[in-house]
Amino acid sequence: MMKPTKSGDGSYLELEPTILDGPCRGRKVWDRPCLVHPHPQAVEIARADLAALCRAVGVTQPRDSLELHNLPMVVTVKSRKRSDNDEWTNEVKGYARKGAAAAPPPQAPAGDGTPPWKRQGPA
Repeated sequence: MMKPTKSGDGSYLELEPTILDGPCRGRKVWDRPCLVHPHPQAVEIARADLAALCRAVGVTQPRDSLELHNLPMVVTVKSRKRSDNDEWTNEVKGYARKGAAAAPPPQAPAGDGTPPWKRQGPA
């Protein structure tokens, strides 16, 4: 669904993938490619991200975002510290076709068993 930006000078497509496998199964991540924006580079990045998502699900020329719903894919997610409030947030960094070879996740250091999303710092 397209939504207006906070500043009102653009709009973004709100994407809400749900994790299907692994320890984070059932959790959601969000991506918001800004497809209408006064800065052309922001639009260029958003279109490239959307194109990667479309290739990942095999819908190369969607007429509506509904055509992208409920299709499995691999989503690469990175955690980063927000600059405005120092909280950790997830950021979508890429999309790939389900079954495509992906780099194995980095091994977590030995710790107290706290899940990554509940830790206070980088994993």
